[in-house]
Amino acid sequence: MVDFLDHARQHFARQQPFVLYSKPNQDKVIGLFQEDDELYTSENMEEVGFIFAPFDGKQQLLIPENKSKVLVSDFVSDENNSKGNPVPDSGKGKEAFEHLVQKGIDAIENNAFQKVVLSRKEIVAVGDLDFSVIFERLLQAYATAFKYCWFHPKVGMWMGATPEQLLKSEGSRINTVALAGTQQYEQKREVTWGGKEIEEQKIVTDFIVDNLKELTSELSTSAPYTLKAGNILHIKTDIEAVLNPGYGLKDVVSILHPTPAVCGLPKNISKNFILDNEGYDREYYSGFLGELNQDFATHASKSDLFVNLRCMQIKGNEAHLYIGCGITRESVPEKEYRETVNKSGTMKRILI
Repeated sequence: MVDFLDHARQHFARQQPFVLYSKPNQDKVIGLFQEDDELYTSENMEEVGFIFAPFDGKQQLLIPENKSKVLVSDFVSDENNSKGNPVPDSGKGKEAFEHLVQKGIDAIENNAFQKVVLSRKEIVAVGDLDFSVIFERLLQAYATAFKYCWFHPKVGMWMGATPEQLLKSEGSRINTVALAGTQQYEQKREVTWGGKEIEEQKIVTDFIVDNLKELTSELSTSAPYTLKAGNILHIKTDIEAVLNPGYGLKDVVSILHPTPAVCGLPKNISKNFILDNEGYDREYYSGFLGELNQDFATHASKSDLFVNLRCMQIKGNEAHLYIGCGITRESVPEKEYRETVNKSGTMKRILI
């Protein structure tokens, strides 16, 4: 692991693109180290490499396997290296975000859409940031999440620990999840979910199932259950299906992304509301990323894609954190702001 991170630091010093990542519940960390500084894109999702796509889905960046050195390393869990000093909530932007949430609630009550996911950006000063230290903390703190550090000199650096799978595919079989609802984890308290969270998660599940029916057969879903991601809990449903002949990965992703869990429902109307009202560019927050047509640890031909949540962009000595929450008719603006504060702790707790 020491040599692996040394290689990443040297690659960064040369300003060459790379990605480091580790999948949920695995003790392997994988790196793709691009050997030039070209900005490659995926045109049809048939390439092999690591894909990094924005919220608007327009320019899907690719670190190609055939232009990269691939390294795989083991890492050992060490709770003493799992977090830095906590960063308190400043309260900056609270009023503006609550106003935005109320605007979303009003639109729902006027039947503009059923649900919208609204977000905000928070900037945290981090001093002299060593990305390898922060990445190692992500590995230790969030075993059940997809942890990553992605860098390209023409785009910048992003890091995160996302709990949400977008899509897993092998041959014609695909797996995805419906994830929504949020509450703080408290060790001694029994987990119960309110009507707002249950409805929000059901909207996500129904959207995915209804839209996959045309493309698939043998579609099945699990019962909803609670997922723990760091100190946050969500409601999750597993969805599995077989692609019908003539359909591929790009067809499925075009349906799933952006999901109601990061956008809303109906998708296009809620997406337009986000673009018109959030007041900033999400860029790669709530986009998707992951292995494209190759498992780089096992060399199996499959894809493993995740939604880019619980993430931050590193800009000099600042970390730009992106956090959002699902808004329904039952939402309360102050509670929704508090939810974003809880979620922001995922990144804040590993910053120095």
